[in-house]
Amino acid sequence: MDRTLTCSDCRSEFTFTASEQDFYAQKGFSEPRRCPSCRAAKKAARDGGSSYGGGSSYGTGTSYGAGSSYGGGSSYGGGSSRSSYSSGPREMFTATCSSCGREAKVPFNPTSGKPVYCSDCFRNR
Repeated sequence: MDRTLTCSDCRSEFTFTASEQDFYAQKGFSEPRRCPSCRAAKKAARDGGSSYGGGSSYGTGTSYGAGSSYGGGSSYGGGSSRSSYSSGPREMFTATCSSCGREAKVPFNPTSGKPVYCSDCFRNR
């Protein structure tokens, strides 16, 4: 049975349909607190106005996130969307390989006490 909920942001009423309730229950989501337009506005603000899915890039040039659309053109999340997102060249840091002692370029800032390996030693591990 459809339920009428009140948006926590704009205080307008919106319908939480039986099929949406089933979907939310299957995914383990709690019921929505915001109407579809306030959810979309919140998501756009969180994603910086882009629609790349909300993930972050891990060097593959592709991001993964929960930004699929479910029913009625409203965004409810739960699925995954995939698209390209690039913030330019990745910053590389220089470190000494913990195995062979050669210089290694790594995409993270090495911290003391943790081993860092060059690409050859990393591949062999």
